[in-house]
Amino acid sequence: MRRFRKPRLSSLDWVCDDSWKPAVAQSMFFVGSVLGSLGLGIMSDHVGRLPVLILANMLALCGNVATVFTSALPEFSFCRMITGLATDNNFVMMYIIVLEYMRPNRRTLGLNLCIGVFHTLACIAVPWVAIWAGNWRLFLLVITIPNIVVPGFYFCVPESASWLLSKGRVKHALRCFQRVAAFNGKKLPPQVVQTFETSAKLSVPQGTGNLLGLFKTPRLRRKTCILIFKSMVLTLCFDAISRNVDGLGYSPFVMFSMTSVTKFPASLIILLLQDRIGRKAMASGSLLISGVFTIASGLVIAIVGAKSVPMVTAGLAVVGRFGVNIAYSSGAQYAAELIPTEVRGQGVSAIHMVGYAATFFSSHILYLATYSRAIPELVLGGLSIIGAALCLLLPETLNRTLPVTLEDGEAFGEGEGVWEFAWCQKSDKKYQHNSTQDLVS
Repeated sequence: MRRFRKPRLSSLDWVCDDSWKPAVAQSMFFVGSVLGSLGLGIMSDHVGRLPVLILANMLALCGNVATVFTSALPEFSFCRMITGLATDNNFVMMYIIVLEYMRPNRRTLGLNLCIGVFHTLACIAVPWVAIWAGNWRLFLLVITIPNIVVPGFYFCVPESASWLLSKGRVKHALRCFQRVAAFNGKKLPPQVVQTFETSAKLSVPQGTGNLLGLFKTPRLRRKTCILIFKSMVLTLCFDAISRNVDGLGYSPFVMFSMTSVTKFPASLIILLLQDRIGRKAMASGSLLISGVFTIASGLVIAIVGAKSVPMVTAGLAVVGRFGVNIAYSSGAQYAAELIPTEVRGQGVSAIHMVGYAATFFSSHILYLATYSRAIPELVLGGLSIIGAALCLLLPETLNRTLPVTLEDGEAFGEGEGVWEFAWCQKSDKKYQHNSTQDLVS
C-alpha cells in the first residue's frame, strides 16, 4: 500500500499532449449519469425504490474499485461511466423512501436530518481525506468503502409503502407498516388494519402512468417545466459556487470546508422555518438571498478586489453558498412532493438529470472570470433571482396530501395564487388530510 501513500498527482501521465484525456474520461462519467438517472429512475417506478437504491450503490462500488486498477483511457472511461450510472440515484432513492413514509408534518425533519448532519460532515472531511491520501487511487478507495454496507439495507429497510399502494399491492404495503410498527415496539390494532385495507383499496388505484404523462396536461406540464428549470439553476449554481473557491484570498481546501459547513445551519434553518412559512416561500426566499449575496460578492471583487478585502469576499461567498444550500435541500424536497407517486421515481430522476446536464455550463461560466473576475458571480446571482421568481408559480405542499396519480398532480394546487404563502394564511382544514400511511401512524 506504500505506493498509494506517495503523492503522485500525474500518475497516469495525462499531461501536456495527453491533457485532453481527463476531459474525455469525465465526459463518459457524465454520459453514465444521464443514462443512470433516467434508466434507474424508470426502473424504480416498476420494481421498487429499495432494489434500485441497492443497485445504484453497487454500481458506484464496482465502478470506483475498477477505476483504481485501470490505466488505459478506454478502460478508465468505461469504469467512470459505470460509476456515473449511480450518480444521483444512490441519493434520490433514499430520499424518496424517507419522503413516502413520512406524514406531512414530519417530512422536513426526516429529509433534512441526514443532509444536515452526515452530508455536512462528509463534505467537510473530503478535502482533507484527499490531502491525507496523497493519491487519487487511495482516495477513491477510501470514499468507496461505505458502499459495502448498502446491500444490508435489504434486511432492515422496508420498501416504500406509498409506491406499493400506487401499484395496488395493499397486502405488501401493510406488511411494511407492520414491520415499521414492530421496530418501534408497537402493534397495529386490528381495527386500524381493517380501516387501512378498506380505504387503500378504494382510494389508491394501481398506477399506470409514465414520465411523458407529466407533460400531457397544462397545469402539471407547467409545474414540471418550472421544476426542471429550477433544478437546472440550483444544480448549476450549487456546482459553480462550490467550485468557485479560487481567488478569494484563502486556500481552496479551506474555502471548500468553510462553505461546506453552511450545510448544517442551512438544514437547521429549513427545519425551523420550512414547516412554518411553507415550501414556496422557503424555495423562493433562499434563492433570492443566494442571488443577492452572490452578485454582491462579484461587485466587491470587481470594484475593490478579492485580495484587498479577503474577509469580505469570503464572507459574501459563504453567505451565497449558505443560501444555495438552503435552496438545494428545500428544492429537492419540493420537487419530490409535487411529482405524483406513480411517476415519482422517474420524474424526480429526470428533473435531477436535466439539472446535472446544466452543470456542463458550470466550467464555461467560471471561465468568464478570465475576462472579468466578477462575471461568474453576476451570472450565477442573476440565474438564482430568476429561479426565485419562478418558484412563486408553484403551489404550496405544506401539510397537504401528496398527489398519487397524474390526475392528482394536475388538480394539485388548483386556484392557488402567485402571492399566496402558507405563513400568511390561516390553517385550512381542507388541506390537513392525512396521507394513506397516516392511518397506521
